[in-house]
Amino acid sequence: MLSAAARIIDGPLGQVVAMARVIETAPIGPSLRRYANGALLLESNLDPLDLLDALQALEAQLGRVRRGQRWRSRVIDLDIVLWSGGVVALPPRLIVPHPLFRARSFVLQPAAAIARGWRDPLTGFTLAQLYARLTRRRPLPR
Repeated sequence: MLSAAARIIDGPLGQVVAMARVIETAPIGPSLRRYANGALLLESNLDPLDLLDALQALEAQLGRVRRGQRWRSRVIDLDIVLWSGGVVALPPRLIVPHPLFRARSFVLQPAAAIARGWRDPLTGFTLAQLYARLTRRRPLPR
């Protein structure tokens, strides 16, 4: 599904510059199935809201049905995590950087694999640094 989405994105929405290896992860929330997660780097002339509209249309084309409940099982979920223009604050439709990406290894691991030096405009940390901070071993509480 992720490869199909990337093939559809490449061209009409911009140029896919890099695509991370897909990883399998446990769900967040009530879903019981496991998920395939990845990341791609897209060069696009679309502004963030137009890109969001195009990505949501693609999700629908690939079979996603929005039921209004967060974290439910879904066929595909395409997000704009970061944007070269920095911050986009158009709630509730779009907030970039994605508000939860710093706490999600299933986002940071593939993103850091293809854009390790990309900086979070809010913290200044690179994706590699954010992933390392999130996944580093910590001593057990005493």
